[in-house]
Amino acid sequence: MKKGGTQGRRHLLFVLFFVALMPGFAEDVELSKVLTGLSAKLQWDPLLQAGLLLTPEHRISFSAESGENALPFIIDGRYVVHLPPPRYSGGTLFFPSETLQGLEKALASIKTTNQSLYRIAAIVIDPGHGGRDSGAIAEHTIHKKKVTLQEKNITLTVGKQVYDALVAQYPEKRILMTRSSDTYPTLDDRVSIANSIQLGEHEAILYISIHANASFNKNARGYEVWYLSPEYRRTVVDPKKYQESTEVLPILNAMLEEEFTTESILLAKHILGQLDTSLGDRIPSRGIKAEEWFVVRNAKMPSVLVELGFITNLQDALLMSDGTYLQKFSEALYKGIAEFVTNFEKTGGFTTSR
Repeated sequence: MKKGGTQGRRHLLFVLFFVALMPGFAEDVELSKVLTGLSAKLQWDPLLQAGLLLTPEHRISFSAESGENALPFIIDGRYVVHLPPPRYSGGTLFFPSETLQGLEKALASIKTTNQSLYRIAAIVIDPGHGGRDSGAIAEHTIHKKKVTLQEKNITLTVGKQVYDALVAQYPEKRILMTRSSDTYPTLDDRVSIANSIQLGEHEAILYISIHANASFNKNARGYEVWYLSPEYRRTVVDPKKYQESTEVLPILNAMLEEEFTTESILLAKHILGQLDTSLGDRIPSRGIKAEEWFVVRNAKMPSVLVELGFITNLQDALLMSDGTYLQKFSEALYKGIAEFVTNFEKTGGFTTSR
């Protein structure tokens, strides 16, 4: 169902090459008009004769060197555009008019291509329980003091830290939390928050629910990541979009179900891998498992549920009562999510790997 990104990238390279071959114009454009035309700010080093044009979405590096020493314009460190360089005279930069037009066309081409590729537009972090629902509770003697641990507090601490890291990394994405304080959104509320987010045609969303485990077996310990069992059937396609083609609705739904399951497994693997790397010497891994948890079976998107450890186990409890450990867990969880996002967006939705 997803269109691959390879064709789009080829198209972009062609457009940029075409821009480079545009016929030249004699007149120069003043710097102020260039900055206005590109909605950019300038960073300029007169000694190196090099600078940056910073737009809200892009970084364009360039040099005023001409002749054999002329360098191309480089956009975001990825796209190379061969255009006549500006000249630096009397303490002022002057750009050839064809260069301004070429940069405008190159940026438009990049925008069009990026819009045609799949991207993660939103990430929902769901700290389990909250408010009147404390989740699992366990009392332990830690450093000769009785300590009562509540799952709702631990999941909120980790959830906030993961949220902050994602917001810092992805200012252009919508990062949401189902709760940011000691409140109690119902399970339906949590899923509705995610399912109600409006997405563009090539946009996707992730749902990560955070919990702490409990068991009558006090020896049970370790972290684990769950995804929805592939055997569970659910409706993930909006029937309203296919009222005139109802016969294809079951086929499309089955395809999208399989897609979400695959992506959920990949997300779980990335998260587990980072947890293993960061925490494997302190707490055992229980691996990846499939289950029909409410939040993952009702979220119409790739979704996983992460168990931090067993609150009923003394060794796990010692770790979960340690702020430094929780920070390490949050960092590993964030890195796993970010790793998935990078792979997803580089492949245009994993099309090239299927």
